[in-house]
Amino acid sequence: MENLGGRLRELRKQKGISQRELASRSGLTNGMISLMETNKVNPTVASLLKVLDAISVPVVEFFESEPLDQKQVFFQPGELPDIGSSDVVLKLVGGEVAGRKFAVLHETYPPGTDTGPELMSHNGEEGGFVVRGLIEITIGEQTRVLKAGEAYFFNTITPHRFRNVSNETCEIVSANSRG
Repeated sequence: MENLGGRLRELRKQKGISQRELASRSGLTNGMISLMETNKVNPTVASLLKVLDAISVPVVEFFESEPLDQKQVFFQPGELPDIGSSDVVLKLVGGEVAGRKFAVLHETYPPGTDTGPELMSHNGEEGGFVVRGLIEITIGEQTRVLKAGEAYFFNTITPHRFRNVSNETCEIVSANSRG
């Protein structure tokens, strides 16, 4: 999303919340909220989820734009918005389809990348399948490195993190619901 900060600012104002209030609700600093809203920093996935949770906006709704013709069932690569942050690429299938109940993602983690230093949590469930490479996944107290052909499924209220600890790119196909 080109203007992620502007979208965050717009939603915050629609909810009638000040930057200071949003900072308090999300556990981030007021300065970080300001930097995010002015597109001076790209938030980690965990930080973005904290902000969206604080304003009660599901991540899939945040990235929706104008609804597409609901008859569209096939999508070209250019029609998959990247909802990731920094070097982690999270391509959302049918990103502009309004009213979705779950999200399907094609995730790409270059060597050494992760979803951020903090564990993230949000309402919903998530499952995925490692297509290529290795990924270290921490879910609560459990940490495991999964390789191609292995999969995961968990309740996303449990704090979690994804990290590529290998020297090769990791690809995952995942689906998640978000309350």
